[in-house]
Amino acid sequence: MRTTEFEASLRDARLYPQLWRLGLGLILIGFMGLSLGGMVVGGFVAVANWLDPNYTIHVSAGLRSIQNTISGYGGLDTPIAVFLLLISFVGLLVGPMLAAAAFHFRGPGSLFGQPRTWARGFLTALAVQLPILGVLLAIGAFFDPPQANLPLGRWILYVPLALPLILMQTAAEELVFRGYLQQQLAARFASRWIWMGLPAALFAALHYSPSLGPLLPVVMASALIFGLIAADLTARTGSLGAAMGLHFGNNVLGMLFVASGPSISGLALFVSPISVQPGVGEMMALGISTLIVVVIWRLTRMLLAR
Repeated sequence: MRTTEFEASLRDARLYPQLWRLGLGLILIGFMGLSLGGMVVGGFVAVANWLDPNYTIHVSAGLRSIQNTISGYGGLDTPIAVFLLLISFVGLLVGPMLAAAAFHFRGPGSLFGQPRTWARGFLTALAVQLPILGVLLAIGAFFDPPQANLPLGRWILYVPLALPLILMQTAAEELVFRGYLQQQLAARFASRWIWMGLPAALFAALHYSPSLGPLLPVVMASALIFGLIAADLTARTGSLGAAMGLHFGNNVLGMLFVASGPSISGLALFVSPISVQPGVGEMMALGISTLIVVVIWRLTRMLLAR
């Protein structure tokens, strides 16, 4: 049964719920993600070349790193590669808001939810998640110390720029999957298997990478569970706040503090290596981390229900 808050959040989505509108909206989102994202990255490269032609070498290496990662080879192990990746999400941030306006005549606020509800959900998710994951990271580092990745002074200089970019990246993904897609599907279909399951499955599919090897099914299953958890928090609150807070906190810890393996480690202070030929230990570690996310979800859900 849907909550009153979620039903209220679908008011604007129900005005024009036709599937052909949703299809055109998704095409527009994809176009914006590729075109605007590419334009912003191209602008960044041009400015970097103008400021210091010698820096073009590092930018070109970062672009090649992204291309290799998409192809399933290697990871984003330099700061410039991670920054370029995060900047490229600007198109996916703008795309859902344009699609909602162009095809459903909805304002951008209808995707996020009520500001007060959004803020409460976002802060509650962070307040639950960060202490738990922080303690667990400290315990893990005590028994299995991670490898140093970036010098502390250099890392501190990157953090003020990285935080808003990670917020933009996570907001973009939540706007696409739990905002635009979930809301428009929920306005058209009653079944949770459709309006919760389909966006979560597509979210998991984006985490496909041949470079993960035997870990691929476990990683995709973890992404699917995360997508379902974020969808549930959105449905419970009628707002993207909790889902965005959970997503943002998870990515901040995984990108800036302790990165798992070489996948996106360029901005991390430490790296916890994962073998490309993982055994039972690596599988268990990913399973336990997913279980912890489930526990955080339950606690967040309980607090938001008060």
